[in-house]
Amino acid sequence: MIPTLFGIMLITFTVTQFVPGGPVERMIAEIEGASKGGEVSFSSSTLYQGSQGLDAERIEQIRALYEFDKPPVERFISMMGNYIVFDFGNSYYHHRSVVDLVISKLPVSMSLGLWSFLIVYGVCIPLGIKKAVMDGSRFDVLSSTAILVGYAIPGFVLAILLIVLFGGGSFWNIFPLRGLVSDNWSDMTLIGKILDYLWHMVLPIISSAVGSLAVMTLLTKNSFLEEIRKQYVLTARAKGLTETKILYRHVFRNAIIPIITGFPGSFITAFFTGSLLIETIFSLDGMGLLAYESILNRDYPVVLGTLYFFTIIGLISRLLSDLSYVMVDPRITFDRMES
Repeated sequence: MIPTLFGIMLITFTVTQFVPGGPVERMIAEIEGASKGGEVSFSSSTLYQGSQGLDAERIEQIRALYEFDKPPVERFISMMGNYIVFDFGNSYYHHRSVVDLVISKLPVSMSLGLWSFLIVYGVCIPLGIKKAVMDGSRFDVLSSTAILVGYAIPGFVLAILLIVLFGGGSFWNIFPLRGLVSDNWSDMTLIGKILDYLWHMVLPIISSAVGSLAVMTLLTKNSFLEEIRKQYVLTARAKGLTETKILYRHVFRNAIIPIITGFPGSFITAFFTGSLLIETIFSLDGMGLLAYESILNRDYPVVLGTLYFFTIIGLISRLLSDLSYVMVDPRITFDRMES
């Protein structure tokens, strides 16, 4: 995990050194625009042209402000030293602590990720079991068609379709289109606040969850089908056990292993995922939009700080998935088997 984390940060840091339009160029463009009394027109693709408007001493002061006066190796070592203690510094663009900025965006991403996670696991496991039991039936064919159509439709296209149908577009005006809550949310009762929040989340959650249903459902179905066709199931039937007992006492605990082992990682990452297109369409200010703006504005503390944090989250979730294999299936061991 440590070499992987170090490698990701090193590669990303190296790439940022060659991307034009960094914070130094942005500051120079703003100062030159202010000195001319006009609007600042700055493109992220503009190459560094500091010598044209400001003297060398002022440019060096700006470089020192963003610590670009130090060699890249020294800056990388200093950055990693701060990141080890989770000191991510301040945003160049928002002028706020990166930690505070991320915390302020998390409620949106947590709402989308957690509800999508619960819906996917809550729907796909029972549906996948039902499809495995009724393999080849009309229900199996129709449900497979429905979830594959949902999988084929991009989330942002589905979001636009839902807005047109249920958001006051061309048909029904049922669901709101902006934010997590209404403007008068603070004046509502507790029940009213809960209902208002859920009312706002219906369309975004559907848009983000539908595309994930197919993978988990088919994984569940195939896992159960593989177990149902094994010899021990035929033996259990020969002994006179009912199909329900065979399914939930014998097949279930073996077939659920591939699904449940991904549960810890999916549960953790659900709190921190963000979708730029879904958040933009429904005017939700979350992690997806923050990541996009940070890259666009060359806000390196936010880009590198969030990358470091979420890489650790991702690596930990992978580790938990590996460990969960051993916990749910005693047959798996990481110890070397002696001959």
